[in-house]
Amino acid sequence: MKPAAFDYHAPESLEEALALLNEYGYEAKLLAGGQSLIPTMNFRLARPAVLIDLNRIKELSYIEKNGSGLRLGAMTRQRALERSELVANHAPLLHETMPFIAHPQIRNRGTIGGNIAHADPASELPAVMWALDGYLKLQSAAGERRVAVQDFFVGMFTTDLEPEEMLTEIEIPAMFPRSGWAFREIARRHGDYALVGVAATVRLDEAGRCEDARLVFFSVGEGPVEAQLASDALIGELPGDALIETAAALAAEADIDPDGDIHASADYRRQLARVLARDTLRRAFERTK
Repeated sequence: MKPAAFDYHAPESLEEALALLNEYGYEAKLLAGGQSLIPTMNFRLARPAVLIDLNRIKELSYIEKNGSGLRLGAMTRQRALERSELVANHAPLLHETMPFIAHPQIRNRGTIGGNIAHADPASELPAVMWALDGYLKLQSAAGERRVAVQDFFVGMFTTDLEPEEMLTEIEIPAMFPRSGWAFREIARRHGDYALVGVAATVRLDEAGRCEDARLVFFSVGEGPVEAQLASDALIGELPGDALIETAAALAAEADIDPDGDIHASADYRRQLARVLARDTLRRAFERTK
């Protein structure tokens, strides 16, 4: 099928794009990489009256240092993140994740902002940004606000964005000393949506005890799901195999409540979550040394 009729605008500045959003609100959709929006339009699952193409707005594409952290423009291509030395050095969890996102052809066009704003519960980037304790800059013609990633995702394909707002920047804080990270997912084929995936970050204190931990799953709920009980079990403890096994069991049995579908049963997803939690935590703690 082909998309329903729509009006098309291609602004060349952020100011112009925000003015169009202010004018059209709910009637408009933003076109970034188009890797999710265009297929849904072709199937007429999305029927925007107005399409606002952001691809001419060069000011929204950048990877910059922000102290020891990073600032990422929302229109930055996923392939650029994958190849960036700044990302590899200052956000290694994000660097490790990028090759798992779809295929190179998709990453060549897909943008980081479009992926996050789409809020697909099976997507890697929302969970990774959650684990990294990221912040998002949301802008409208009336001003801007800074929102923690944990407060941005409301439900399946639903975010805190107002109709006249646009995600313009992603901020990744600096890594603390003695921090570790890891990412893993299981998919039927590389590039497919994951049956279950998880991003982990940990930090040790000077005595070698776990000072902070984040374990964030995707493909097990209506958005990223943080395994809070598992993280709490790690805090204040010396990392070891028994502790990691306990945390992984809590994550799989108490922190997540996955649904079953034609691809995997709920029980199978829980088993995958347990294995992935154990492996990512073990790898993350190894990297703190």
